[in-house]
Amino acid sequence: METQNKIVVVGIGPGNPDYIVPKGLKAIEQAKFLVGGRRALNQFAADGQETCPITADIQGVMDFIRAKVKLDNVVAMVSGDPGYYSLLDALRREFPAEQITVIPGISAMQYAFARLALPWHDATLASFHGRTPTAQDIAYKQGKILGLLTDSKYNSQTIAEILLQAGWPKTQTMHICSHLSYDDETVVTTTLGEAIKLTAVAHCILIIV
Repeated sequence: METQNKIVVVGIGPGNPDYIVPKGLKAIEQAKFLVGGRRALNQFAADGQETCPITADIQGVMDFIRAKVKLDNVVAMVSGDPGYYSLLDALRREFPAEQITVIPGISAMQYAFARLALPWHDATLASFHGRTPTAQDIAYKQGKILGLLTDSKYNSQTIAEILLQAGWPKTQTMHICSHLSYDDETVVTTTLGEAIKLTAVAHCILIIV
């Protein structure tokens, strides 16, 4: 039986290439066909590799992968970890699971908890990035640890307001973690009450403890 070429989904971590696992980096370097965001392609693509940027045209990306995987393996780079809000969802809808190999990476959420030296096995994780979490996910409970993805609309300021409306105390600690793993990484520790007065930070990780 002919061996089926694979779609190799590589988690490239929170941004800094130091946080890519060696197996993932090796797969990227050996790829004939490489898919990824423009920033990732600028950073990792080499001469001789045929590339396809991940844009809003997800179907176009799927068409590229479908055509090229007939010829060889296709490596798809995704930020963070493939299992946490990535292109893997779309790939699973388009291709059989047996054809997909996933090399995990460090998610920005995972990195943020590590940056704070905070265990996250009991944390509730939710996303405001292009979606809204359920009321149950963000409901206040004493001792609850909440990790949140954000976007430009739902940022550190607007989410603080939402959490206050959901019953969280004004004195609850909020860590605003931005540009994680980069040289300009910033972690601001404040409270929900103060966060609504501070300049809004978008596309960051919020950890409420």
